[in-house]
Amino acid sequence: MATVTATSPRRRHAPARAGAAWLGGAWLVLGYAFLYVPIVALVLYSFNDSPVANVWQGFTLKWYAALADDREILAGLWLSLKIAFATACASVVLGTLAAFALDRYRRFKGRTLFAGMVAAPLVMPEVIVGLSLLLMLVAVQRATESAFGVGFPERGMLTIWLGHLLLGMAYATVIVQARLQTLNAQLEEAAMDLGARPWQVFHLVTLPMIAQALVSAWLLTFTLSLDDVVLSAFLSGPGATTLPLVIFSRARLGLNPSVNAVATIIITAVAIGVVIASLVIARRERQRAADIAAAARGG
Repeated sequence: MATVTATSPRRRHAPARAGAAWLGGAWLVLGYAFLYVPIVALVLYSFNDSPVANVWQGFTLKWYAALADDREILAGLWLSLKIAFATACASVVLGTLAAFALDRYRRFKGRTLFAGMVAAPLVMPEVIVGLSLLLMLVAVQRATESAFGVGFPERGMLTIWLGHLLLGMAYATVIVQARLQTLNAQLEEAAMDLGARPWQVFHLVTLPMIAQALVSAWLLTFTLSLDDVVLSAFLSGPGATTLPLVIFSRARLGLNPSVNAVATIIITAVAIGVVIASLVIARRERQRAADIAAAARGG
């Protein structure tokens, strides 16, 4: 008598699932390699002894020493850091205010227009944003010159900061608003019922709960400002050239390992900052979870 062996559907689909998982993992590895292998190569070639950026000749630290005499790169780096720091701080403040207005006040006159204006820099090409800002600043400068005899503002650090602030505020608003939408409003209401004033509720209840979003918004806007080229190209003036513009101008003539060296320094500094911020956020989250658990046990 013939014996019929039944194969379960789970066993039949197991090879297909394993193949799909392998294919997904391969695509993931290729994606990360595409993103990070060029960065690793840049760091390695910053120690290259050859003056040609992509020809390995030996290990050296002379390009890092040469940065001390490269005033153009140092000036551009210092200007970029100042603008990025000011942009990140102002973007977080203005973005938080805009996020509170959009999240807590669902109905007010002009809300749709306000929300559209806040989100517009996210969807508009930077070329359009930079050109429109340039035309506006030129018009303001001519008007102030005809009225007061002095044109203001001159294109430079201030105008670059204004352009970066416009873009950074939009990103900060989205991040903070997304966090506010997940908060438990009953915690703030309970604090007000216990006699806390609105500024005390914000400082003692709301701010700690959105601290992670604020740190994320600060880091993101700092990075966006630090590596922006398009807006800086439109809004920069004589004597105000950011590091991305210096690198971009040198790339036309051929890069040298000094650019790799300064890029490696920036990558290292950013990586250290991200690691420190992640550790601080994780520590605060563990402390917050421990406080909630202790309160639940006490209750």
